[in-house]
Amino acid sequence: MAYRNIEVADRGAVRTITVARPDKLNALNRDTLNELTLAFAQAAQEDSVRVVVLTGNGEKAFVAGADIAEMNGYTPVQAQGFSRTGQRLMSLIERLGKPVIARIQGFALGGGMELAMACHLRIASEKAKFGQPEINLGLIPGFGGTQRLLRLAGRSAALELCLTGAPISAQRAYELGVVNRVVAPEALDEAVTALADQLAAAAPLAAAGILDAVLQGGEAGLDQGLEFETQGFALVFSTEDMREGTRAFLDKRKPEFKGR
Repeated sequence: MAYRNIEVADRGAVRTITVARPDKLNALNRDTLNELTLAFAQAAQEDSVRVVVLTGNGEKAFVAGADIAEMNGYTPVQAQGFSRTGQRLMSLIERLGKPVIARIQGFALGGGMELAMACHLRIASEKAKFGQPEINLGLIPGFGGTQRLLRLAGRSAALELCLTGAPISAQRAYELGVVNRVVAPEALDEAVTALADQLAAAAPLAAAGILDAVLQGGEAGLDQGLEFETQGFALVFSTEDMREGTRAFLDKRKPEFKGR
C-alpha cells in the first residue's frame, strides 16, 4: 500500500515503520494516525513479520507531538474523535502480539512520547528529549500519556511531567523507567538492529504469550495475573516451537523457531 506520511520497509523478519513528515518534525495529524493504524494492523496479520521497529524521519525528531495547526480548529467533538483515534493506535501497538521497538533519535514530545510509551521497548539516543508539554498549550495528554506514564514511571513522575510540561533528557527518562537503553547517537542503529534481530530469532508464540502475560495480567490482581501466566505457560506446550526449543537445548544446538 502507498502511504503519504509514513514509510514501511522490511529487513528479513523485521519491519520498520517510519513517520515521514520531517518538515513538521513528524507531528501526528489525523491522516498519519490512520496510516500508522493501517500499517500496524497489516504487520499484526503477516506471519513473516516478527518484530516491528518504529521511528521518525530525520535526526531532529522521533515524533515531536500532535499536529497543533490541525488541532487548533477542532471543536470538542472533533477533539474527542482525534483522541480516540490516537488511543486506538496506541492500544493496537501495545497489543500487537509482536515486539515493537521504538527507535528514538530526537524529540519525543506530547503525542510522540505517548507513541513511544505504547511500544514495548524503547532505545534512545543520548540526544533524545522527552516530555508531555500539553499543559503549556492549555491541553492535557490525549493519546494515553497520563495512563502509560503513570504505569511506567509512577504517580510522582507522571504528575511532574504532565503538570510542569518540562522536557527531560534521555538519561532522566531511563532513570524513570520510560526508556530501556540510552546509547550514543552513532550507536543507535546498531543497538536497535541487534535487539530487533535477537527478538526476531526468538520463538514468536512464546513472545506473544509473554506480551499477553505482562500487559494483560499486569492490569489484574496478583492472583489473577499468576493464573493468566499459568494458562499461557500451559498453552505453549501445544506448540512445535516449544518442542524445538527444548530439544535444541538438550542437543546443544541453536533452535529454529517456525511460529507453529
